Amino acid sequence: MDKISHRFLQVNGLKLHVADIGVESSPAVIFLHGFPEIWYSWRHQMIAVADAGFRAIAPDFRGYGLSDSPVEPEKASYDDFVNDVVSILDSLHISKVFVIAKDFGTWIAYSFVLLHPEKIAGIVTLGMAFMPPAAYKPDFTLPEGFYVRRWQEPGRAEADFGRFDVKTVVRNIYILFSKSKIPIASENQEIMDLVKPSNPLPSWFTEEDLATYAALYEKSGFRTALQVPYRSSHLNLGSTQEVPKVEAPTMVIMGEEDYVLKIPGMGEYIRSGEVKKYVPNLETVYVPHGSHFVHEQFPDHVNQLILTFLAHYKHRTTV
Repeated sequence: MDKISHRFLQVNGLKLHVADIGVESSPAVIFLHGFPEIWYSWRHQMIAVADAGFRAIAPDFRGYGLSDSPVEPEKASYDDFVNDVVSILDSLHISKVFVIAKDFGTWIAYSFVLLHPEKIAGIVTLGMAFMPPAAYKPDFTLPEGFYVRRWQEPGRAEADFGRFDVKTVVRNIYILFSKSKIPIASENQEIMDLVKPSNPLPSWFTEEDLATYAALYEKSGFRTALQVPYRSSHLNLGSTQEVPKVEAPTMVIMGEEDYVLKIPGMGEYIRSGEVKKYVPNLETVYVPHGSHFVHEQFPDHVNQLILTFLAHYKHRTTV
């Protein structure tokens, strides 16, 4: 961890934090986090990738971790995040890159890939597959108590989170999201109520890890994090009429027990191979006993999958 350097880049009017390890001239890999994560969630992968001869870069998105928050967090958009990724790579003079992303970071990644295919050597996503609007079925509905629907409602998550300190909020979300059950609250219950104080942290997530996340979210708060991904509607993944394809080599890594696979329509879409209609050069790997945080839960296994993928497509970084 002490080999990872930290810098701040002035990007699109904000100072964004970027963690960096590896030789600058080495093929580059950019890691895009999800929620409730930050650059730190990639700690295991960054070191492994750098040791294998690549350069690993992991930014905190705007409004997350050590990065500046936008002046009006409630107006933050997916487009802002995609533009930040482009600007970070331009600032570091990186013309071609592998993209590795998790959770909502995959949506940023796929939008970036569609807009700038010439910059992409390959893409690996965890916990989520490419799903353009054309892939959604009429019966793709989420229960009212599903955490995404609850957090989309302005003020609801703020009131729910506000009953606890930041460390407890992060702890509760990690416990919830590491389970195989979809987080759904009943009518008279809030999402934070789904976790009891006696519920233990996942065995692979230490108190030190929790303290690190809590300190970073103490700094950033949750205003931007609730806007993107939960309340920003515009996302450039095509439309029902114009269906894009991701042509770059792609790997999707899913934990076998990831609750995402139980979301109506999502699990069937991934398991059936329908996703290959939109991502023809796709390999999907399922990690036994893996949760939504499979890269933190089984870092050695995930690292080996990533390193094999990078080695196979390394030649594309010079094309």
